[in-house]
Amino acid sequence: MQKCFKTHIETNFPFLINSPIALAVSGGIDSMVLLDLCVKSHLQCSVLHCNFQLRGLQSNQDQEFLKNQCEGYAVEFHTVNFHTKAYVKKAKISTQMGARELRYNWFREQKEQLGFAYLLTAHHADDNLETFLINLGRASGLEGLTGIPPINDYIVRPLLPFSRSEINRYAEEQNIAWREDSSNAQTKYIRNKYRHEIIPLIKQIKPDFLDSFTKSLQYLHQSNSIIKMAVAQQRAHLFVEKDHAIEISVAGLKALHPLEAYLFELFKPYGFKSEVELLQLLDTLSGKQLISDSHRLIRNRDHLLLTALKDSDADQIFTIPQHQKSIRYPIHLFIEQIEVKAPVSRNSVLVDKEKLKFPLILRKRRNGDYFCPFGMRGRKKLSKYFKDEKFSLIEKENQWLLCNGDDEIIWIIGQRADDRFKITDRTTEILKITSLHA
Repeated sequence: MQKCFKTHIETNFPFLINSPIALAVSGGIDSMVLLDLCVKSHLQCSVLHCNFQLRGLQSNQDQEFLKNQCEGYAVEFHTVNFHTKAYVKKAKISTQMGARELRYNWFREQKEQLGFAYLLTAHHADDNLETFLINLGRASGLEGLTGIPPINDYIVRPLLPFSRSEINRYAEEQNIAWREDSSNAQTKYIRNKYRHEIIPLIKQIKPDFLDSFTKSLQYLHQSNSIIKMAVAQQRAHLFVEKDHAIEISVAGLKALHPLEAYLFELFKPYGFKSEVELLQLLDTLSGKQLISDSHRLIRNRDHLLLTALKDSDADQIFTIPQHQKSIRYPIHLFIEQIEVKAPVSRNSVLVDKEKLKFPLILRKRRNGDYFCPFGMRGRKKLSKYFKDEKFSLIEKENQWLLCNGDDEIIWIIGQRADDRFKITDRTTEILKITSLHA
């Protein structure tokens, strides 16, 4: 196995040979074999160990055992003690999820502090099979059925081609010591149920099942690559960048077949994984929306609008004192006093300075807002103006208003000025206000 491992590294992970690496080692048989193989392959490695303090004395004995083993291997040993029970209670998550968060957060911290380039874990072929079966029961799509990736960012899993039986045999042949985690035998965890009850039965029925499964994974990876390419082509065609959102044609989506599969793959990266909800959005009224952990998807007439969630600035107010000539945030406005009437465009407005009350105010829309459209008599609700101009929800949310010191709207920036502040024959001081990013 050592020869195969060394060849595997040289062929598939040559970047590990001269790089400082760390190994995530629990003290169990899999990670102890990984440590032995890496040391005998002359890789520049150190060991990271997490003590989750979940098994009392056993956890501390694992830590002491591993410290002694690292001294024997002459590799650096780094460890941390977590108050896991308190963490999961506060976060209201499962013990397994909490331990995972603690573990990988610490790994990232150690990467910065120790300066290693890659972290190696001891996931192997049987772990891949367990993950496949778990994801199969979760309806996770093809991506979830392609197994554990050999490389994910800075994490590398060089034991994936090797089975649990090969690892056990190598440990026995090399007289490698390890610690047995008693929690691995508890079938209350779904992974352990597959490991101890279901997979042994499958292997009993078909002894070469793991080999066949490994080949099937290769085919799934290849099929997934083809699907990713097709989805990427459709995304490039249908997802059109707009000012504040990505616009997607509903008719274009409905023309895709099979529609449910395309919807799942197209919107999965943005956190939308329910084909039923996505299908309903295609046939609903404008204004309906879906919210994921990271994005929002809104139906807007004949399109869907996709935006990233961000901290709302709807309640923020920015002031412009009387003698300030420009403002750069949240938008770029330039203010100048001019002597004679000058041409204006959509992005500029002329106002009578004597009608202004400083400081001027920059803000977003509020319920009940109204203004007097330039060139018209009477006033109009801002909401009605937005509707008439066919503003999308996102455009409404991103529209800035320039207001007088008493909060009356002077200018819907880049759109329409208010008639009350226009210059007349009696105007003695003219201000020209220009939006440089409208």
